[in-house]
Amino acid sequence: MVFTVYTIEMAHARMRELQELADRSRAHQPSAASKRAAKKRAEKR
Repeated sequence: MVFTVYTIEMAHARMRELQELADRSRAHQPSAASKRAAKKRAEKR
């Protein structure tokens, strides 16, 4: 079996990518759904 080394740095970089993507799409269309998602994300922190 092959195990891929997945580091915190890689996960963090991926999260930042997704965050940037989310921020971009939110800027284009500020909808109720994205506001709900932002609130959910804020609760996690």
